[in-house]
Amino acid sequence: MPNTMTSFTTPRVVPALRWQALSHPALNAQQTTLWLCYVASDCLMLSGNKVLKLRYPMQYMQQQGKSGIFTFGGAFSNHLPAVAAACRQVGKLSLGYVRTDQLDLANPTLSYCAQQGMRLVALNRQQYRLRQDETFIADLQSQHPALLHVPEGGSSENGAKGLTDIDFSATPSGTAELVCCASASGGMLAGMINNDIMPNSSDVLGIAVVKDASLPDRIKQLTLSASKRRWQLNTQYTGAGYARFDDTILQFCRQLAQQNIYVEPVYTGKALWGLLQLIAQGNFSGQTLSFFHSGGLQGLAGLHYMQRISSADLALLSGSAVR
Repeated sequence: MPNTMTSFTTPRVVPALRWQALSHPALNAQQTTLWLCYVASDCLMLSGNKVLKLRYPMQYMQQQGKSGIFTFGGAFSNHLPAVAAACRQVGKLSLGYVRTDQLDLANPTLSYCAQQGMRLVALNRQQYRLRQDETFIADLQSQHPALLHVPEGGSSENGAKGLTDIDFSATPSGTAELVCCASASGGMLAGMINNDIMPNSSDVLGIAVVKDASLPDRIKQLTLSASKRRWQLNTQYTGAGYARFDDTILQFCRQLAQQNIYVEPVYTGKALWGLLQLIAQGNFSGQTLSFFHSGGLQGLAGLHYMQRISSADLALLSGSAVR
């Protein structure tokens, strides 16, 4: 498999996918086939959708002669360490505005960002709400003219573009009728909708993992008008909200680990559990489905740091217990 890091300077190199079949009683009962697909990566912080959503922003940054990137994320964000790692690898600067009252460098996510050379700036919740405000962004851009602004989660037109040239429907057992993914900031789902490699017969389903009434509009803003692909955003399985999960989701993640499928309970685990509920209800009987694993395993260390999962769960869900 090619090293995905080359895509930051040559996005024409399409990152490879690897496939893994999932077993579950609901699949057997409904005669449904479900494949998980992953991006081949040698860097945990740049796994899943992060390497895809940063492909074109990184190229654009270098084409424009910018010296780095400034962006936004929560204190346990997957996006911030991905940007920090990507910029470090190509010798560029990174600046992260963090949703927090006080920077805690004992937090493993922020600690990693700092180790990669990212400058971190705390924004309280009121300030952070302005992260999509044009005046606020223009003011920050004037303060950092040499840096490229990349939105939270990498969800921009350039971010979505990174998912348009990969065939997420090409499973080992044939073309998937439905391609699925978790959705939080909307860029990944929009990229799949805009995808011009997959056949239009493959529909796209996003399963929201955040309670955000603005999410459908953000997806539509990033969706190309020329796209003919049918798509849907399901909002039934957000649970208590973003980054919140119950014992049912956690136990589901543990069960998947027994199949050597490693997911976290915030993004992929929660959305995949929701998809299996839909399958059990008979929605996709007899079909072949593809589910894109969007990464996020680095977040397990943060969940452990917050005492939301045990040390045993950290080892099990990350796969380190069996490696």
